[in-house]
Amino acid sequence: MKKALVLALSLACAGFAAQAQSASVKPANAQTKVAGPQIQFDEMKYDFGSAKQGEVVKHVFKFKNVGTQPLVISNIGVSCGCTTPEWTKEPVMPGKTGTITANFNTAGKMGIQNKVLTIESNSANGNAMVSVVGEVKEATAMASDKVESAELSEKAKMKSEDNKLKVKAKKS
Repeated sequence: MKKALVLALSLACAGFAAQAQSASVKPANAQTKVAGPQIQFDEMKYDFGSAKQGEVVKHVFKFKNVGTQPLVISNIGVSCGCTTPEWTKEPVMPGKTGTITANFNTAGKMGIQNKVLTIESNSANGNAMVSVVGEVKEATAMASDKVESAELSEKAKMKSEDNKLKVKAKKS
């Protein structure tokens, strides 16, 4: 009786294992086509590094409609009035691309910045968000950074020339 039960359990386990192996496995990066439009960005965040106060940082975010129907962006909300968006107004057909341009005016801003744009569209995956990040420095601070950098370069150049003279003196 025990042997029959063990045999039955073994056969059942073997059957499940065989079925699991024959099931099709999709690669992790495989995309399934979504019914309807679907927005997909090349990049979700743009880091501008540093900019001096008063400059306008401009970046173009590219996106693709990876869905099956036309994608329409109805509005783009911004986290601050200092950021103004421009975007592709006509419907983006399946497989085609569009752009969103973010213009960030750094006037009156200082320090680390993170400006978020919320893209409202008919995308099956809902609203999307992209951001522009970086540091805004005082215009005079940027100028003094350049002066310090130039002074360091000059010191390095003088040290290099001094080392060359020492080497020449040793050879003589």
